[in-house]
Amino acid sequence: MIDKNEVSKAKKQFVTLPEVKVKKHLKVTEINYRRNTESDYTERIQELDKNFNYSSDRDSNWGEPELSILYGTPLYEAASSTQKIALNHLFWVGGYNLTAASETNTILFNQITSSVFYNIGDYETLCHELDVETSQERQHIHAFRKIGNMTEIDLLGEVIIGNPLTVNESKEIQNGMIGRLSPGPIRHLFSLNWGSTPFLASQYYALRFIANMILKLTEHRRSQYFRELEKKGEFIPAPTAVSHYHFLDESFHTTTSQAIAQEMYKDFPKPTAYEKFMANFSIYMMQRTILNGLSAGAVGSFYPDKLFIIPLAYRILQTPVFGMSAQEALSWIEKCFCHEHEGFHLNLKYHQHLLGDLCKFFEKLDYTWAVNREMRVMASGGSIRKAIQSNTKFFNQFSSSVAYAN
Repeated sequence: MIDKNEVSKAKKQFVTLPEVKVKKHLKVTEINYRRNTESDYTERIQELDKNFNYSSDRDSNWGEPELSILYGTPLYEAASSTQKIALNHLFWVGGYNLTAASETNTILFNQITSSVFYNIGDYETLCHELDVETSQERQHIHAFRKIGNMTEIDLLGEVIIGNPLTVNESKEIQNGMIGRLSPGPIRHLFSLNWGSTPFLASQYYALRFIANMILKLTEHRRSQYFRELEKKGEFIPAPTAVSHYHFLDESFHTTTSQAIAQEMYKDFPKPTAYEKFMANFSIYMMQRTILNGLSAGAVGSFYPDKLFIIPLAYRILQTPVFGMSAQEALSWIEKCFCHEHEGFHLNLKYHQHLLGDLCKFFEKLDYTWAVNREMRVMASGGSIRKAIQSNTKFFNQFSSSVAYAN
């Protein structure tokens, strides 16, 4: 829990600094910290988590229809209204399973980088803010896991998306965004670097900002959906409310990421050649692993469908929600992932929106390679043609493996 005495100390410490010496990003941090500690969004999430009962929310969408697995595909068009609601719920579950895994990464790296900033001095308020964010992440993770697992059990009869012990695709999801950055040894090297120097500790927040913005793509829409229901006086499902309050919590976290990544790194000595290389290498790998594709079945997803969506969709189609045979499921997978449809074009709009935001962000960092400053890998991945080619190649292999297994 948040220590209110520490909050008070941090505020007093900040206001005693001579105004003329306070840098803009330190002012931003102080305001952000004060507003975060005065908010009650995390507490509202805790209450919703505690009282969640799927039966109370099962008949309502938890977001706009486009925030559904397989939205815009031939299968979605053929689905019943009940099946469409299930796909809407499963999109929430899948997205927040990934968010929970990413926030698990965040807890670790908040602590690693905070220790660097604390040892420098003059960044105590920032360190307290990171402590608050870490506490909030723990509550978020619990809510996402509980709601997700309860939903899967009720809908599918088992936990598929949130079960890393039995489902290979879920194992990948549970690594989170930063956890999938690169193979094990290199990933560990990144972790060591982020705890080694002030510049590299600051640079980690450029990657965290990417994760913040990917989540914002869909969560902002969920928050708007919440406000529309609230304005109309209509029923608000608990998961929709969780998304709304998480969006508000995350706005503080995004401000932290941006202030550190864009401004605070300038407080420190110019990066060495090694620091520049590692910083750019990590951003490049983030593009390669998280932003190098275009999903046919999930808006706001920009990595190849073969990693998660196709295998998961195949399993979901054989659950009680759809009750398909293996052959029927394969037939629909081919129709949905290997041919152009509305879902591709919708996700391309999300892709272009994020690409523009990230280019604006990275053009302000003076140490980036052109491939990162212009997000060239991500830009190249935003191709429907390439996505269909990749999916078709994988589908041929996947269908053969299924036939062999049966």
